[in-house]
Amino acid sequence: MQLSIVIPLLNEEKSLPELYNWIVKVMQSNSFFYEIIFIDDGSSDNSWQIIEQLAKENQAVKGIHFRKNYGKSQALHAGFKIAEGDVVITMDADLQDSPEEIPELFHLIKDKNYDLISGWKKKRYDSVLMKNLPSKLFNAAARKTSGLKLHDFNCGLKAYKNAVVKDIDVYGEMHRYIPVLAKNAGYHNINEKVVQHQARKYGNTKFGAERFIFGFLDLITIWFFSRFGKRPMHLFGSLGVLMFLVGFVSAAWIGISKLYKLWNHIPDILVTDNPWFFIALTVMILGTLLFLAGFLGELILRTQKNPERYKISKMLNS
Repeated sequence: MQLSIVIPLLNEEKSLPELYNWIVKVMQSNSFFYEIIFIDDGSSDNSWQIIEQLAKENQAVKGIHFRKNYGKSQALHAGFKIAEGDVVITMDADLQDSPEEIPELFHLIKDKNYDLISGWKKKRYDSVLMKNLPSKLFNAAARKTSGLKLHDFNCGLKAYKNAVVKDIDVYGEMHRYIPVLAKNAGYHNINEKVVQHQARKYGNTKFGAERFIFGFLDLITIWFFSRFGKRPMHLFGSLGVLMFLVGFVSAAWIGISKLYKLWNHIPDILVTDNPWFFIALTVMILGTLLFLAGFLGELILRTQKNPERYKISKMLNS
């Protein structure tokens, strides 16, 4: 199979028929052998009923229905698991991503041998204050932290080699950082393509301004896991040992200074009256706690089991 188109969605009953027809038109005009995977992330409208109808009409349509809303990352994870195409395309269901971009994205992966192509919505039709400006700050921080020179990490329109989506684990809210996850998995041939962004036609956005706060927190998380996820002792242990040594040397200096003054009959305050003594003790305690945190992190890594992250209630044509 040439193409798998993975589409997570939540309450998009109005846009689904139009999106489906648009995708099928592009697939037929380019003679692609394809599948369309809709992942209904616990919609409360008639989205799933529409997907069921589409699956009856076209065997290329596959559907996954979550029992409740688990989030976009979990939806993508479920879609990636069953994707069979040589090239996997992800896009949003709100008609803001154009299916007309799919053929060029396909050829960039297939013919140019890229591992991942990320869409770049250079011209956006969103609120400047609520979305565009925070998005620019968010992407700048992501570029600095990850080392990937992409302008739009959060664009839903992306293309991947099939091997990439099978090798990465999209969890939590990490769908924003799939290029970083791919890089950490050893895929470095990553680039971007300017894609058309369209104004939302139906409904309202599912994401508010808080997603950028969560995005920055997730960025810190992924930075930590990419650097120390397999060896937490390297971070916590190093900091712990350093702090303990600083505290120990400081306490030793205070004690030696006190003994020297006693030996030479120089008046001095009690050690317990010296605030620096308690600061040194606190630093030693914090160092010990950080070391223990690293040790516990190592133990957890060696004993952890991967829990089931979502419940699928129905599947179509899979």
